[in-house]
Amino acid sequence: MLVLALLLAGGAATGCGGRATTHHKPGTSHEQASGGVGTLLTATDATGHRLREVPAQGAPEVQLTVRPDSEDGWNLQLAVTNYRFTPDSTGGAALPGAGHAHLELDGRKLARLYGPWFHLPAAQVPEGTHTLTVRLYADDHTAWAVSGKPVEGTAQLTATATAPGQPGGHSHGDTPPGQTTGPGQTPPPGQTPAPEQADRTVTITVRDGKVSPAPARTELRRGERVALRVTSDRADTLHVHGYDKELALPAGQEATLILTADRTGLFEVETHESSLVLTQLLVR
Repeated sequence: MLVLALLLAGGAATGCGGRATTHHKPGTSHEQASGGVGTLLTATDATGHRLREVPAQGAPEVQLTVRPDSEDGWNLQLAVTNYRFTPDSTGGAALPGAGHAHLELDGRKLARLYGPWFHLPAAQVPEGTHTLTVRLYADDHTAWAVSGKPVEGTAQLTATATAPGQPGGHSHGDTPPGQTTGPGQTPPPGQTPAPEQADRTVTITVRDGKVSPAPARTELRRGERVALRVTSDRADTLHVHGYDKELALPAGQEATLILTADRTGLFEVETHESSLVLTQLLVR
């Protein structure tokens, strides 16, 4: 009955166009929105996310396979058992065997994954031998765990210096690790996108765990470009649910994410580490 009630609640929480949205309101945390699946432990994983303990029988499992790409980098495959990826409900309550994954390189987070395949560009991997880790999370960002240990899979990867354009080489412009460019992504530190690149600009400040101005809805027409300018007093990561867009937030520095609102619905913009809702994008 509990699972049925959660599923019905998830079905009701839809925005325009019938897309599922997150289940908690601005100003509330993921823990306040968490479901009752498993046991929420006080222990955390290496990135500070609390563990959600479930019995070993029927628990989610993941295995990671890494294959060289013929043009650049590697293709990663996540083989999951008792688990399904649910990108449309990320940020909602924890549901059995559902959620997303995080990809780490030597303990450093590279990406959030919403499906079984991911392409890892060579430019993001320094020379040498490294450990890749994928860890499974519930929709409320708690880490699935069995016997007090996170559910995860690992694989070894060796990166060698090769000529640009060769398999495994740093092709596609040789973008330095940790730096991305292009539409909807942050430019190098110290550079701010020109105002004309966006139709709307939302400026947000996070200080001492409080969001200013108070979280509210930002209404957009489909196709409009919105610039999210965020300054946080602590290092964090911004995430736009439903669009799978992320932005690193350096401590004390303004960072900007430009997004084309090409999907209708209600989408939350939040921080990963502090679990704060910054705004909601209502796209009609």
